[in-house]
Amino acid sequence: MTSAKTIKIRHIVPSMVTVFAICAGLTSVRMSLEGHLETALAFILLAVFLDAADGKLARFLNTASPFGAELDTLADFFNFGIAPGILLFNTLYLGTVNANMGWLATLVLAVCCALRLARFNLSLGDSNVVMKKDNFFVGVPAPAVACLALMPVFMHLSGWHNVDQPIIRTVYIIGVGLLAVSTIPTFSIKHASIKRSQMPFAIITAVIAVVGIMTYPWSMLVALNLVYLGTLPFSYVAHKNQVENGNR
Repeated sequence: MTSAKTIKIRHIVPSMVTVFAICAGLTSVRMSLEGHLETALAFILLAVFLDAADGKLARFLNTASPFGAELDTLADFFNFGIAPGILLFNTLYLGTVNANMGWLATLVLAVCCALRLARFNLSLGDSNVVMKKDNFFVGVPAPAVACLALMPVFMHLSGWHNVDQPIIRTVYIIGVGLLAVSTIPTFSIKHASIKRSQMPFAIITAVIAVVGIMTYPWSMLVALNLVYLGTLPFSYVAHKNQVENGNR
């Protein structure tokens, strides 16, 4: 029998991964302050990967706990609400005439991310809100919010300077924040499934995406963001049809 004063190492592994994710977010902030833009983006993307990994580890090791859930929420707020906002402001607005406008967008993004995560925590166990069982989330998840919000930076690094307008960019960032707190059903990759006959196409698509990110990372991330935004109308229709079929 395990003593009440001891704990198995496997119980703290998911939380350790979450702490590493916080470290990645903090390092991203440092890199953005020092002007290392690509490195700062890489650390945010690393935080996205670690965020997915800690939950998988907790379920695999059967070590999910309220402590881990709260720690994960705090990490998500910083990594996907604060760090991307600081990076956006330092890269695109600091020292320009649009600094106040950029700070407004940064504040809205961070607040919306906090509200989205608070709502998620309160709705845990409520299948009508979280919609885990039917492959949907309410609103855009925090990691996706960070990636969508950073699209102006991805476009900047891809060389699309002529299409970057400060007002449009600011409205877009605020819009991404509002998507986080919206009630739009969004597809959940965690619970998605495909037919066996579609598996070869899914693998080829994944390979193309990985190779694309390795060779043309910023352009590929712009493309993936656009694809994700394009799925929102389909997720809304799919959820609506599912609800209607379930009520029959």
